[in-house]
Amino acid sequence: MYKHIALLVRQEGLSHAEFFDYWQNNHTPIAKDIEGVTRYQQVLPTEPEHAEFDGLAELYFETLDDLHEALGSPGSRDYDPTKEIAAKARDDVDNFLAVEERPRFIGEEIVQKDEIDSNTDRLYKHSAFLVRQEGMTHEEFVDYWQNNHTPIAREIEGVVKYNTILPTDPENAEFDGVAELYFEDLSKLYAALGSEGSRDYDPNKGKAKEARDDVDNFLALEERPRFIGQERLVKDER
Repeated sequence: MYKHIALLVRQEGLSHAEFFDYWQNNHTPIAKDIEGVTRYQQVLPTEPEHAEFDGLAELYFETLDDLHEALGSPGSRDYDPTKEIAAKARDDVDNFLAVEERPRFIGEEIVQKDEIDSNTDRLYKHSAFLVRQEGMTHEEFVDYWQNNHTPIAREIEGVVKYNTILPTDPENAEFDGVAELYFEDLSKLYAALGSEGSRDYDPNKGKAKEARDDVDNFLALEERPRFIGQERLVKDER
């Protein structure tokens, strides 16, 4: 499946509560019906005052052509869709989003672990937007991430689902990849990966400690945004 992740930033002058109200009650009813969307989920921040973004909007498509037609290509944050609902959604984002400050990511999802049969609604999710270390090529980064780090990360205590998302167009992507770790309990997420407000963390045992030590081998940690939130399923026709 191909996935578009929008890291949402509210417009200047809007409070998070005002942003959230508009997103949920005005924009979501449009976005869920964008042509080609087979699944639409949102991630709502567990601690908005400490979160790096106001929310995540995640839309899935069967084909990359469908995604690009609706939401633009990886090299452009702005886009000009021609289909009716996609065009309506694009016009509406100007009412509440700071589009120029809103990173996004287009990639192909790989399920690395799934103990819940993909039923992620209301689960807690840590999304790490990965940036490779200086001196590494994207290909070297992916090789290390998938073959060295992923076998550790999927065994982190409390993780019930783990996805990696690889960019479809690495040269134009804003990140080298996305790692999504799901937990049923927020306290277990914090114990393993730290709380909102801190990009770094210091687990003291098990796979969580091993994974934390390993990220220094391939990630530019200080440049890696992350987001902790609770997932909300809006639509699923897969």
